[in-house]
Amino acid sequence: MASDPEPLFSTDLISPDVLKALPEGYTCRPLQRSDYQAGFLDVLGVLTTVGNVTEEMWNERYDWMKRRSDEYYLLCIQDGNGKLVGTGALVVERKFIHTCGLVGHIEDIAVTKDQQGKKLGLRLINALDFVAHKLGCYKASNLSHLSAYCSSAATG
Repeated sequence: MASDPEPLFSTDLISPDVLKALPEGYTCRPLQRSDYQAGFLDVLGVLTTVGNVTEEMWNERYDWMKRRSDEYYLLCIQDGNGKLVGTGALVVERKFIHTCGLVGHIEDIAVTKDQQGKKLGLRLINALDFVAHKLGCYKASNLSHLSAYCSSAATG
């Protein structure tokens, strides 16, 4: 399938404040189909095991997420050379509570090892929180810090 220049969701949801806070030359944008070739899965590999995802599998999952464009919001950070160096996801859940409200779940924050220490993970969380609020979520949660705490508490 040909490369899709269309992003997974509208760039209108990208926080101007986060864009300003990134290092010079860096940008934050929605996931694109072409990010398979751009090394998106390598960035995720910093976080956890990705497995052998073929381009066909990627395209099927990308299309599935795009059809659910009101549920899945994946962001990428590119450095000044256009290399993908960070990613994060927001998954929107529909609830009955809060008058059938929306909750955003921030997940899969990953930054390449050579870019860590530049607050890119924090920028991704801030950007995804902005998306959640623009969508009308009454809250956005990031439980990755809790699982890391529980894991270290269990072994420590």
